[in-house]
Amino acid sequence: MSGCGDLIADAGNGVAPALRAVDCMSQQVTTTAFDRLLGLHGSLMPALTALLTLYIAIFALALLAGRTRLGIGALTQRMMGVGLVLAFATSWAAYQGVVWTLATGAPDELAGAVMGTQGSATQIFADRIDILFSAIAEISDSQQPAQPAPQPVAGPAGQAVPATNGTGTPAAVPHPGGVSPNNMLWAGATILLLATVGVLVTSRIILALMLALGPVFVVMALFPATRGLFVGWLRAMVLAATAPLLAVVGGAFTLELAVPAVNHLAGPDGIDARGAMTFFMIAAVHAALMIMVLRTAATIVGAWQVFPSGMTPSAAPVAVDFSRFPASVPGAAMLSPTNQTGGATTTGAPSSVGAAALPPTSRSHSRLVVTAPVAGGHYAGSDGRSAANANEGGRRASGIGSRFRAPPENRRLK
Repeated sequence: MSGCGDLIADAGNGVAPALRAVDCMSQQVTTTAFDRLLGLHGSLMPALTALLTLYIAIFALALLAGRTRLGIGALTQRMMGVGLVLAFATSWAAYQGVVWTLATGAPDELAGAVMGTQGSATQIFADRIDILFSAIAEISDSQQPAQPAPQPVAGPAGQAVPATNGTGTPAAVPHPGGVSPNNMLWAGATILLLATVGVLVTSRIILALMLALGPVFVVMALFPATRGLFVGWLRAMVLAATAPLLAVVGGAFTLELAVPAVNHLAGPDGIDARGAMTFFMIAAVHAALMIMVLRTAATIVGAWQVFPSGMTPSAAPVAVDFSRFPASVPGAAMLSPTNQTGGATTTGAPSSVGAAALPPTSRSHSRLVVTAPVAGGHYAGSDGRSAANANEGGRRASGIGSRFRAPPENRRLK
């Protein structure tokens, strides 16, 4: 934090200096964390090497067992996944140029384009907040009525005795209390300040934490068991980046309403009560708007599907060859390929065969198994196996280990 000393010392002078200090500290914390975790001599580099070795070993075992396909699509997807993980987890240039720039710069640029401002829209918004607070402080100081000093009481021998409150204690100077226009003005200013800082500064701090731990979560995207952690990290980072965008664009409306109210605060007899009430109402609306901004950003991010089901590689549904059904299977002759569901040919079982059950088909299923009742109350599929075994075997792909399996035409019903 040595390079941010001046900004940190000036952070208490307003919202804009606080944002500048947080941005400087965020960049330094992210750079230092990346170098210590997965840099050239990072502490997690041996763990990353072990995870990549385990990933390749699992893929090789899946090929041998026939649990995956060795095709152009699957191999390209895995190679691109490993390449992207290595690029963003071990290269600070790639991580800073893509992840850091998109998370910190893209929302600010978008807000500036919407508002039509030159430069950082967030800093301009924070500067306007500080100007508004300076005007409120000047009006409060200039319109504060002078308080009468307590009059001394004449004592014996003509000596002046300070006024007391009846208990011998000198009387205190009276000050306004309760719901006065001045108190209402400062209450509204406090609400406005807390609502603005509560969204902008805290969002920047959360975003800095997510970016500092980002390389660790990027590696978790390789394995299906830990991919949910990567998705949660990505959504949290997008939420922390989107909230200031909505707060700046939405807060510009309340600032436009607050400026005329502040200009009408000064009255001939002090602070105008109606103007103070109007400003307090605008500050309350601004606080409610910031709460709705957080809820809106959470709703937008929560509906985001990071890995859609269509991107998951799956085998295409296949049609059932009804000519291969043995005549000895009861009810097999009554089955006919009449229905089309989910892009795959299914069978319609007549009502007389009450025990026949057809599993519903969807895009996530890679094989359709038609079952028919056999002796003993069990069900057999088209290849003669039980329904449970057929469904389990339907998930197997044609891999290197499949050549050791018996050909389908050599199987018989047991």
